[in-house]
Amino acid sequence: MDSLSPLALGFYGSLAAGLMTAAGAFPVLFGRLPSQGTRDLSLGFAAGVMLAASFFSLIIPALDAAEPMFESEAAPAAIVCIAILMGMGAVALMNELLPHEHFNTGREGPASASLRRVWLFIIAITIHNFPEGLAVGVGFGSGGVEDGMPLAIGIGLQNAPEGLAVAIALLGEGYSKFRSWGIAALTGLVEPIGGVIGAGIISFSEPLLPWGLAFAAGAMLFVISHEIIPETHRNGYQNKATTGLAIGLVIMLFLDVWLG
Repeated sequence: MDSLSPLALGFYGSLAAGLMTAAGAFPVLFGRLPSQGTRDLSLGFAAGVMLAASFFSLIIPALDAAEPMFESEAAPAAIVCIAILMGMGAVALMNELLPHEHFNTGREGPASASLRRVWLFIIAITIHNFPEGLAVGVGFGSGGVEDGMPLAIGIGLQNAPEGLAVAIALLGEGYSKFRSWGIAALTGLVEPIGGVIGAGIISFSEPLLPWGLAFAAGAMLFVISHEIIPETHRNGYQNKATTGLAIGLVIMLFLDVWLG
C-alpha cells in the first residue's frame, strides 16, 4: 500500500469509506429495520466520529503543518481559523445554490420543480457526503497511510448508519426495498470524487496542506451542525443521540491515536 501514490490512496480510501454506505443500508433488503431510537443513536454516533475526526485528524494536524511555515505564533492559528470558516462557507453555499430536499425538513435551495423528488434527496446526500470524501483524501494526501487510515475507518464507520437512514427514508417515500438500497449505495460513491480532489490538491502543493486540512474540517463541522445533530434531536430521542455521539467521539479518538 505504501507504493501507491497519494491520489490512488485518496481514491481507494474514500471509496472504501463510501461503500460502507451500501453496507449500512443492507437491513432494508431483509425487512428488519431498527427502531427510531436506535437510528438516532446511530446517527449520533456518526456525528461523534465526524466531530473527533475534524479536530484530532484534521484541525490539530493543520496547526502542526502551519507552525513551521511562520515565525509568528498567531499566524498558524489564523490560517486554520480562516480555512475552517471557508470550509463551512463552501458547504453552506452549496446548500443555497443547489436545489435539494431533506426527508424531514423539506426543500432548500433555489426553485426545483423540474427535478424529481428522489433526485433532490440524492443532491442533499451528495452535499453531505462530499466533505467526508474530501477529508479522507486530504488525510492520505498529507501523511499517507498513517494519517489517512484513521480517517477512512472513522468515516466508513459513520457512513453505515447514514446509509441506513437514507434507505429507510426512501422506503417511506414508497420506493422498493432494492431501489432504496441501490440509491443509498450510490450516494456513497460521491466520496471518491472528494477523495481524489483532496489528495490531489494537498500532494501537489505543500503550502496548501494546513489550508486543506482545516477546510475539510470546516466542511464536516457544517454538516454535523446543520444536518446530523438537528436530525437526531427531532424525534424525542436526544438522550440516545447524545450517548451515540459520545461513543463515536471516543472511538474515533482511540482509533486516531492507535492507528495514527
